[in-house]
Amino acid sequence: MKCLYIYLTLLLSSTTLLFSQENKELKITFSGFLETFYSNDFQNSNTEKKLPFMYNHNRLNEGNLNIGLLRSKIVFENGYGSFALHSGTYVEDNYANEKMKYISEAYLGLYLDTAKKQTIEAGIMPSYIGFESATTASNLTLTRSILAENSPYFMTGVKYNYTPSAKWSFSGLLTNGWQRINKPNKKALPSFGSQIAYKPSDNATLNWSVFIGDEPNETDLRTRYFSNLYYDFKWKNKFRTIAGFDFGLQKSTGGTSYSNWFSPVVITQYTINSKWQTALRGEYYQDVKNVMIANTKEFKTFGTSLNFDYLPNSKMKIRTEARYFNSKEAVFIRNETAVTSNFFGTISWSYEF
Repeated sequence: MKCLYIYLTLLLSSTTLLFSQENKELKITFSGFLETFYSNDFQNSNTEKKLPFMYNHNRLNEGNLNIGLLRSKIVFENGYGSFALHSGTYVEDNYANEKMKYISEAYLGLYLDTAKKQTIEAGIMPSYIGFESATTASNLTLTRSILAENSPYFMTGVKYNYTPSAKWSFSGLLTNGWQRINKPNKKALPSFGSQIAYKPSDNATLNWSVFIGDEPNETDLRTRYFSNLYYDFKWKNKFRTIAGFDFGLQKSTGGTSYSNWFSPVVITQYTINSKWQTALRGEYYQDVKNVMIANTKEFKTFGTSLNFDYLPNSKMKIRTEARYFNSKEAVFIRNETAVTSNFFGTISWSYEF
């Protein structure tokens, strides 16, 4: 709870300081997100959970809460802060090793110049890696891609941001490691991160994020190098496409050689009208040495999905998705038998305010 105490202390101190200044306005806002779901694996009805490398919508044959989130934000002329609590099956699985798993965000930010082009943030922050959020209504597809499920949802540390113009932004980070609230090992040095974003137009974004750090196991530390690159663009008014590529290297346990994994993905969304959207995804994930995907066999998997979304209003989404995986090795289970493919469907209802 130490991070929470620090955040609340800083927030109260900042609030006292801000209120003591005349003619200044302090704004506090509240928002939230709620998502329920039902998922069915058409090939494997003998288990309560979906695939082990998926952390969202992964309960089978039962209605459940994927995530419920409540966030408060404070904004002032010289700074800002955010504190959010969350719960649901996503939290139980993705934060299983964290003592403070019900805290989604707890960070403060300060502007370093009057033009507000430079900021510094500290605390538990959303991940700077990837294009798919935990609040999935903002994603093009109902379920997250394999590369997004196996990269950080959050980071804990200090982040410096510099936005010299509307087209460019740069960030540098010191963190506790790969998606960790507490420092994993006394011997581990802080992990390093960077993010560069370029917007050639209002309809396009090119983003490159990098992570370098030591990941511990029972016996030693393994250096990890990771890169996430994606291009997000809207075209012909009704289409939006995201093309992404992840690549990682990690030192083998007790050795000097490196294992690698990589994943390309392309998602295209088509807005039919103000009430309906559809999206098609194609992806491939290769993790031969099982660095990210825990398995006894080489993980080389192609995936595709098709979803239809109904938007009754601007705050609500009802989504359906069919998703199919095909692997070179028998890495999936069909009624207690190892098989090379998997097919499942998911429906969800979400509301944000």
